[in-house]
Amino acid sequence: MADIWSKQKRSEVMSLIRSRGNKATELRLIEIYREHGITGWRRNQPLLGKPDFTFRREKVVVFVDGCFWHGCPRCYKRPKSNRKFWDTKIANNRKRDRLVNRELRGSGWRVVRIWQHQLDSSARVAGRVRRYLELGNI
Repeated sequence: MADIWSKQKRSEVMSLIRSRGNKATELRLIEIYREHGITGWRRNQPLLGKPDFTFRREKVVVFVDGCFWHGCPRCYKRPKSNRKFWDTKIANNRKRDRLVNRELRGSGWRVVRIWQHQLDSSARVAGRVRRYLELGNI
C-alpha cells in the first residue's frame, strides 16, 4: 500500500510520536519486586539514560531492555524488510546502552540490565537485583 505522504512528511509525522515507554515490562518488574519484598525503588528519576528503576540509597539503577529494541542475542529476529535501517537502529541503541552504562558507573552507580525475556523467571531476576542492592550496604 502506497503512503499518502511524501518521505519527508512521513518522517516529520513519525518524529512527533512520543514513546509511551515499556509499561508492560516495567509493571512486570514491579510485580517481581513486590513478590520478593524488594523495596526502596523509584521510577522516573532524572538520570542519564532514564533508568526504569532507581534505588538511590544503594546507588543502583535497573534497565529492562526490550529484546527487539536492544538486540537480545537470544531473542532478536532481524526484520526482513528495511534491514539496513534496523541494523543501524539496533547497533546505535546498543552503543548508547554501553555509553550510558559507562557514564553511570563512572558516577558511582551500579547498573543492572535485564532482558525482557528474563522477566519470565521472577526468582532469578529478584536474586540478581538483590545482589546488587546488598553490595550497597557493605
